[in-house]
Amino acid sequence: MKHYQAIVIGGGSAGLSAAVTLKKNGIEDIVVLEKDCEPGGILEQCIHNGFGLQTFKEQLSGPAYAERYVKMAQELNVEIKLNTMVTELHKDRTVRYVSSAEGDVTISADAVILAVGCYERARGAINITGTRPAGIYTAGQAQRYLNIEGYMVGKKVFILGSGDIGLIMARRMTLEGAKVYGVAEIMPYSNGLPRNIRQCLEDFDIPLYLSHTVTKTFGKDRLEKIELMQVDEKMNPIPGTEQYFDVDTLLLSVGLIPENHLAEDAGIIMDPAIRGPKVDDTYMTSAEGIFACGNGLHVHDLVDFVSLQAARAAEGAAKYLKEHKDRGRAVAVKPGENVGYTVPTCVHPQDACANVEFFFRVRKPMDEAVLEIRSGDQVLRTMKKRKLMPSEMERAVLTAKEIASLKEEVIIAVKEAA
Repeated sequence: MKHYQAIVIGGGSAGLSAAVTLKKNGIEDIVVLEKDCEPGGILEQCIHNGFGLQTFKEQLSGPAYAERYVKMAQELNVEIKLNTMVTELHKDRTVRYVSSAEGDVTISADAVILAVGCYERARGAINITGTRPAGIYTAGQAQRYLNIEGYMVGKKVFILGSGDIGLIMARRMTLEGAKVYGVAEIMPYSNGLPRNIRQCLEDFDIPLYLSHTVTKTFGKDRLEKIELMQVDEKMNPIPGTEQYFDVDTLLLSVGLIPENHLAEDAGIIMDPAIRGPKVDDTYMTSAEGIFACGNGLHVHDLVDFVSLQAARAAEGAAKYLKEHKDRGRAVAVKPGENVGYTVPTCVHPQDACANVEFFFRVRKPMDEAVLEIRSGDQVLRTMKKRKLMPSEMERAVLTAKEIASLKEEVIIAVKEAA
């Protein structure tokens, strides 16, 4: 069995960033395992710009952003195995994969970084009655068909869900000559970035139906019509609000889910709030030497944050490989009022040597609020915040000195201004 210092599972934006960072931190014997035929992950089908503003200080398309990291990986001689599907991960850091070139192979490592990405929630996960004709896709599927395969998926389109991929596809389909009749969102607010609402819907006069959902589809061989209804505060359709749209295509942008069957099968402790592993301040999971990052940890709104977080996971892995020391007791970090989750979920005061940035999302839109970070009776941080949305990830930092002083669990809360 071949043994590496580190194995990176996934060759998308997170995996490439992690691999490059490992190399820059002196970890030479690494391998990246990627199931697709080329590195870059989902970025390869995201041909619109808007990527890289924080990482490279310029607007890039998805493929151009990926190309930057692929080039860095090549310059550092990172080994990337393509067309390689990982089928098993174990707590002892053995990894089993299959590929057409090598067959069924088992390898091991001193550290493993999970950079596995996420997948779209499909039609079977939501309650839409009616027939099952052709013409119903996830927004990501349609994006791939159009941008990579070159197939126009439809001419009369409706989109369910205002996630960023759905919004971007509303614009993309319009630019390709399709008629987009509207975007429906079951929540009373959009789940996409404000800039995407402006650039993808408002600039093209595409209606956004908030507190609405598609309740029925019609058609035999191809989709012919959909039924749209308003929903109440409990997300139940309101009788008498039916609207009908004659469309041949329905795109679903109804949520992304971290791809974590490998972690679950390995017995790694998961966080139900994010459907990803619980990680500490070095991004190590409950399994020693196994780290997690990117959209496989929790779904991000910007690829720049994916790369940033993956780099920090790689720095944590490099530290683990070099030191292998007991980090002492862990202090939990938990979401408080109006906060859905926090990442990471614990810190180690006895080993505090750097500032730690926490990622979190609020549970509801707020115009004026105050961020409060508390440990017991001690308030560590307060900060005024404006225009908070569940769709936009928020960040907060605790210094190494503050972390070293912790005795009780940390609560991150956002209190709405009166």
